[in-house]
Amino acid sequence: MEPVREIALVTGASSGIGMEIARILASQNCDLVICARRKKELQELSKELTEKNGIDCEVIIADLTTEKGVSALIKKVKDVDILVNNAGFGIIGHHTDMPLDRQLEMIDLNIHALTRLSHEFGNRMVKRGNGRIMNVASIAAYISGPGFAVYCATKAYVLSYSRALHKELRNKGVSVTALCPGYVSTGFQEVAGMKLSKMEKMTAVPPNKVAEIAIRSMRKGRREVMPGIVNKPLPLVTRITPMWLQLIIVNRILK
Repeated sequence: MEPVREIALVTGASSGIGMEIARILASQNCDLVICARRKKELQELSKELTEKNGIDCEVIIADLTTEKGVSALIKKVKDVDILVNNAGFGIIGHHTDMPLDRQLEMIDLNIHALTRLSHEFGNRMVKRGNGRIMNVASIAAYISGPGFAVYCATKAYVLSYSRALHKELRNKGVSVTALCPGYVSTGFQEVAGMKLSKMEKMTAVPPNKVAEIAIRSMRKGRREVMPGIVNKPLPLVTRITPMWLQLIIVNRILK
């Protein structure tokens, strides 16, 4: 009799880190539920994963910036052993210069959807006595970003929220890990309207490497992980650098 396979839900799986996480989990013999807005990309990924790994992979098309999309996902998915809240986006520009509705969508996706899914599936995991949650934050969680104000604030929420959940749930059989990547070679920068410098491109970590580190850390039950040696000093630097100087530095970098 074959052992029961783990079931993992990965949001934002149609590209980048989410896609690579789905690939690794499939290679670890997990059945998958993959969710995003882009139907074609998800269907192609599902076909790849099932043919290569012999696992089951369900595709759910949903817009998680909306209450309807989040509710539909929760309704369609039953118990999962692993929840990866990867869906998220950022846009760069001065807060008052950019359309408010797009910024509110960012909050809805990066915070609201992540919180609802963590609460819903976290409760199911606690009742069962086991499970793993990975919330994708960002290196931006450690800074305040002029020109990136709402995005940095949403990721600061994700990191703080995940740290607290890690403590609350660890004795209930559920681990919570915050993934805090720096620059990653994905389509995120194009959506955000960012142009990376040569230094930033040189220090960028490939998405498959980020995914490998993320899954390994999640399975070890770590509270948070920041891929890339260059990125690791940032939390310490932000603690010892005056805020007025941090804001000047970040403002120049984002310009």
